[in-house]
Amino acid sequence: MPGDTDAATRLPVIDGWFADDDSGDTHLIAGKCVKCGTYVFPPRTDNCPNPGCDGDELTQVPLARRGTLWSYTENRYAPPPPYPSPDPFEPFAVAAVQLADEGLIILGKVVEGTLAADLKIGMEMELTTMPLFTDDEGVERITYAWKVAE
Repeated sequence: MPGDTDAATRLPVIDGWFADDDSGDTHLIAGKCVKCGTYVFPPRTDNCPNPGCDGDELTQVPLARRGTLWSYTENRYAPPPPYPSPDPFEPFAVAAVQLADEGLIILGKVVEGTLAADLKIGMEMELTTMPLFTDDEGVERITYAWKVAE
């Protein structure tokens, strides 16, 4: 994770969905069909999602870090068990960001401090990471998130 000093106590919520590049910037990882070039996220290694393609081999590729806000909403209710939730619960925004080059729309949480009132369709968004929760072993679990691009 960018800026980590103790990587053993900070781990992704789900392995294989995002990674850091050589510069320390985070990018999502997608499957890309070898036969037709279709992208899929979350990543997988087989079964092209394109109904017009019978390809069964997908390579793992990084996705663009920036996209355009396609849609958004605000979650105002804590998730029910067994899902982790901070106490006290704070509302948060969720964004659907369109990656132009890949033709994907990626749904993700928006960084803390940004709510629906701060967002506008068409604005530029950038990928980052943020803590989601701390597990029972004391490991801080990190997820990808969107933030308004600078």
